[in-house]
Amino acid sequence: MKIIKNHKLSILGVLFGAIAGYLYYAQVGCANGTCAITSSPVNSTLYGAMMGGLLFSAFKKSNT
Repeated sequence: MKIIKNHKLSILGVLFGAIAGYLYYAQVGCANGTCAITSSPVNSTLYGAMMGGLLFSAFKKSNT
């Protein structure tokens, strides 16, 4: 539970990014399958989760 409490903003970013990545695949996607990220729902979701986690973790306050 302590890990979740310490990283709640990053976890929220990962969840938000995963949802956004899948929605991007579903709404925009890639028509012919040659796009590396948006041609697969798994790739798009994982990429969105990674970007969301990185973006939201940038707003974390440091304890120094």
